[in-house]
Amino acid sequence: MPDAAPTAALTARATHPDKIRLLEALERKVLWLSAWTIHNANHIRPSRDGLKVGGHQASSASLASIMTALYFDVLRPQDRVAVKPHASPVFHAIQYMLGRQTREKLERFRALGGAQSYPSRTKDTDDVDFSTGSVGLGVAVTAFASLVQDYVRLKGLSDQPEGRMVALVGDAEMDEGNVFEAMLEGWKHDLRNTWWIIDYNRQSLDSVVSDRLWVPIEGMFRSLDWNVQILKYGKKLEAAFAQEGGDALRQWIDTCPNQLYSALTFKGGAAWREALTHDLGDTRGIRHILDAHDDAALGILMTNLAGHDLPTLLETFHGTTDDRPACFIAYTVKGRGLPFQGHKDNHSGLMNPDQMAAFKAACGLKDGQEWDRHAGLDVDPAALDAFLDSVPFAQGTGPGPDGGKKGSRRLKGAAIPVPPTLAVDLGARMSTQEGFGKILGEIAKGDDDLAARIITTSPDVTVSTNLGPWVNRRGLFARHETQDIFREQKVVSAQRWHGAPAGQHIELGIAEHNLFLMLAALGLSHDLFGARLLPIGTLYDPFIKRGLDAMNYAAYQDARFMVVATPSGVTLAPEGGAHQSIATPLIGMGLPNVSSYEPAYVDELAAIMAWGFDHMQRPDGGSLYLRLTTRQVDQPKRDQGLDRDAVIAGGYWLRPPAPDAEFAIVYCGALAPEALEAHAQVLEDCPGAGLLAVTSPDRLHAGWTAAQRSGRGQDAHVHRLLSALPAGAKLVTVIDGHPATLSWLGSVRGQAVAALGVEKFGQSADIPDLYQAQGLDADAIVDACAKALLG
Repeated sequence: MPDAAPTAALTARATHPDKIRLLEALERKVLWLSAWTIHNANHIRPSRDGLKVGGHQASSASLASIMTALYFDVLRPQDRVAVKPHASPVFHAIQYMLGRQTREKLERFRALGGAQSYPSRTKDTDDVDFSTGSVGLGVAVTAFASLVQDYVRLKGLSDQPEGRMVALVGDAEMDEGNVFEAMLEGWKHDLRNTWWIIDYNRQSLDSVVSDRLWVPIEGMFRSLDWNVQILKYGKKLEAAFAQEGGDALRQWIDTCPNQLYSALTFKGGAAWREALTHDLGDTRGIRHILDAHDDAALGILMTNLAGHDLPTLLETFHGTTDDRPACFIAYTVKGRGLPFQGHKDNHSGLMNPDQMAAFKAACGLKDGQEWDRHAGLDVDPAALDAFLDSVPFAQGTGPGPDGGKKGSRRLKGAAIPVPPTLAVDLGARMSTQEGFGKILGEIAKGDDDLAARIITTSPDVTVSTNLGPWVNRRGLFARHETQDIFREQKVVSAQRWHGAPAGQHIELGIAEHNLFLMLAALGLSHDLFGARLLPIGTLYDPFIKRGLDAMNYAAYQDARFMVVATPSGVTLAPEGGAHQSIATPLIGMGLPNVSSYEPAYVDELAAIMAWGFDHMQRPDGGSLYLRLTTRQVDQPKRDQGLDRDAVIAGGYWLRPPAPDAEFAIVYCGALAPEALEAHAQVLEDCPGAGLLAVTSPDRLHAGWTAAQRSGRGQDAHVHRLLSALPAGAKLVTVIDGHPATLSWLGSVRGQAVAALGVEKFGQSADIPDLYQAQGLDADAIVDACAKALLG
């Protein structure tokens, strides 16, 4: 337990009247700037398309006090924050006051080059720690970031002070299932240094939330050993409760339905007076409380919730000093201080010009002073500037954004050297999944930086995705030593699952959102904690779709990782249609910041992984998605060696075409044997036919579109490959996935394409039967070649 005396002294300093006065001024300014930024975007800035810009004035207002307390006083440079998406304008306003945001970008809020609608690490220039937008994901990623902080600190990879990972949570975000998945995973891993502050304004996008929703929320957190603190009433209401009749007033508010409380908040002081008089008028002391407040003061009193009371917030936050994960359920009013506060339709509401003019006057501002940092405040400008210059959170060490004077809190991790090739013991017959395990197993034997910085993770499929050899050598990560009881009991097992701080594998439960949020946090470690990691996550390929929102989220904020999705396709034959993936190759092509590959052979995979570890670290690089298989195929004997550059660029001629070739077979991944067999058959009638190995439809397509945009389409790798064919030659493409993955190849040079692939759900069967049923076997490829020639 923390020492009570230092904690009390800290709290006393934090709630000193002079500090409170400055913070209350900043609270008013932040509320104004957030509302004005949205108003400017919707009512003043010219609109060229007639679309509503939006911006969430009400959702911003409910967090203005909490964010003022945090950013201007409580947070430290080492703390990392995920901001509720709809409070983005408050975040930008705070950054503006701290000198980390420009007026120009606020004026272009939600416009090209301006402050983003939701905080973005990659699109905003102010100090964003975690991108948010898809609700629930920003909340959960803070838990995984805390685990990553423990990982790098326990290994001595970071010398940064220990920080808190803080999420500002909309109460409706608690409906997202991924939040609870993350909580459970955190409990398994002894989660620490995590604060989730719930903006409990009891309103969602469409309506007022169910009464007493806080009860199951509190229960869930307590059951997982979180420190739960409910912040309900501010100092004014607490003082009223201490008066005669105060107990009855407290009980009345405690039992007031959320819809009634919201409606009375919107209607104002007179409505509060009427309701209280009707229900409590005969209660001793109530009339004295009512008579002591005019309607305006009564409205303020009845909405004096703890989430808007700076002294209460500061006492609570500064008084929470241990490292247990903490949940603060902070009662707030949606739209607090704005004309539509409490109204159930206020989520997308915007102040009209007349309402904004009245609000401006109430804030003490004149026309032309809307963006002035000091105008309308009742504090000395020099004192305010001195206070802002001393705000702990803003004391970064790196170069400031846009050349500003404030240092950046973003860190840098040194690049990890990667050898040009990765060793692997090639067998005569192997699967790419087996090759992946062997490649990692060889790396695990070393003591170089590459081996030390790889961190693997998997949602309960570690063994079945061939991570076993890596884990056996490098161990499970755990904050405290955990023993392999089976080994101690001399029970024979191929797996040695000993946990320790030195371990380099994080075992997750079977929840794919957690996998991708873990990869997001690991893949940002260099920025967040100054320690470069090379994360690898494995899962079955069909469950890419299960975690796709979180995978997209990780890629959007430019986290760097390698996803190994295996097994894949209908080639996972006996498992049946529920485990056979179809559309994932198109997902790989469609995700920005992610390069997807589907090699057929292990030497291709080794080249891709070596390139990938380097690519993950480059400023202009990104993440990787490898679609592998458990199907063993004969490994090629390459007399001329493997053209690694061509493999990385997306493809190469396994069997080059003759100058007069009438067609070529184009294959990807596990269907290499069928393509080879079909190619051997057609050579009898068409001896010049080519066989093109595609290792990455994604890279081929990206290279082609980039070359086209520059006006040099003929320089694209895919154009050069296909230029080996005569202009009229046909293409027959085949992939264990949707045929659209390769069908676009005909557009490169205007060639006819017969595209084979999977367009219907599979079923349990062996590979020959499934390939025949899906039209992927050698006979189907030969038939497609014949039809192409005759067509």
